Amino acid sequence: MEFFRFKRDIPFMTYARSTTVASLITFILAVFFLATRGLNFGVEFTGGTVIEVHYAQAAQPAKVQAALVKAGFADSSVQNFGTSSDVIIRMPLKQGVSSAQLSERVLTALRADQPQVELRRVEFIGPQVGKELVTDGSIALALVCAGIMAYLAFRFEWRFAVAAIIANLHDVVIILGFFAFFRWEFTLTVLAAVLSVLGYSVNESVVVFDRIRENFRKYKKASVPEIINNAITATMSRTIITHGCTELVVVSMLLFGGETLHNFALALTIGIVFGIYSSVLVSSPIVMWLGASRAHFVKVDAPPQAANAKP
Repeated sequence: MEFFRFKRDIPFMTYARSTTVASLITFILAVFFLATRGLNFGVEFTGGTVIEVHYAQAAQPAKVQAALVKAGFADSSVQNFGTSSDVIIRMPLKQGVSSAQLSERVLTALRADQPQVELRRVEFIGPQVGKELVTDGSIALALVCAGIMAYLAFRFEWRFAVAAIIANLHDVVIILGFFAFFRWEFTLTVLAAVLSVLGYSVNESVVVFDRIRENFRKYKKASVPEIINNAITATMSRTIITHGCTELVVVSMLLFGGETLHNFALALTIGIVFGIYSSVLVSSPIVMWLGASRAHFVKVDAPPQAANAKP
């Protein structure tokens, strides 16, 4: 079923050079902000103390944060956890202060405003654990990229694998660049969103690549740009419906999911938008510039050999 029909192929490859330059500038800016500002790692990566408290009624994270700031804990992170009455507080490492001492000071500050606050849980995350999480996350990202390249090289052709991995890394770096520029907290849930975007983006690339391969076999006289334009235009209806519905769900999580899901949904929102862009206007031009042709998918019969001349 197609809700959106395009009578003519959209000449995407006509603007390939301009869109690629724009992508390159965005990519360079993202790398610049990552190098100069760095990521604002959460407690899971840097180490610190996680404190869970329970209120008798619904708690407002903004008020809890204000009470902590008033008590001298301006670098804390507060959000609802599970229910509106439960609050989880993340505190960075403090030299010379144990987790027990820190939790007592936090509880005293909170009870000054709400005497019925109950302490539910205190966990200490050491810096060594945080270092292991960074390492494991990096290894997971590298394995995902390697798996994507191997899959696409096997299913299509190495030019498609190179184009897809460049486009996917383009998406990942831009997401990280946004988090570095705005100093949004980078947590394990955000890392999960980044890995999800990788899979989501490669799925869109596979759909477009599959249609390109089909067009190479179907249209014998069409040029490579015409084949790619037709492939992208033919999948536009699916792209609009699928990604539009997904983006609606993600934006709903962003607006109404609370602090727990906010950064996760934020990373997905950015990633889906740039994933569509890169699949159409980054990976496809790279496939074209790498010299993909009909000969890579259709075996051309060898010309008949001339009969041997008589002696």
